[in-house]
Amino acid sequence: MDALDGNALAGELFVAFGREMTTAVGSCTNCGTRSAVAELRVYVSGPGSVAQCPGCGTVALVVARGTARFSNYELAGP
Repeated sequence: MDALDGNALAGELFVAFGREMTTAVGSCTNCGTRSAVAELRVYVSGPGSVAQCPGCGTVALVVARGTARFSNYELAGP
């Protein structure tokens, strides 16, 4: 399965957070890589999507049926 970029989650993240999230910058809590959500590697399958850190591949974000949960990824302030 080929990875997409984080822009593939734009609509779902907007629904979950009520604002544009692909430009938000965060840090992987595993390796420290800083990246915009748009730079995450996204795999879409079944009822949800998984986004991984572009540096180490750790799961950074899980989106399933209109909900989103960040794990191992801390978003920077506004």
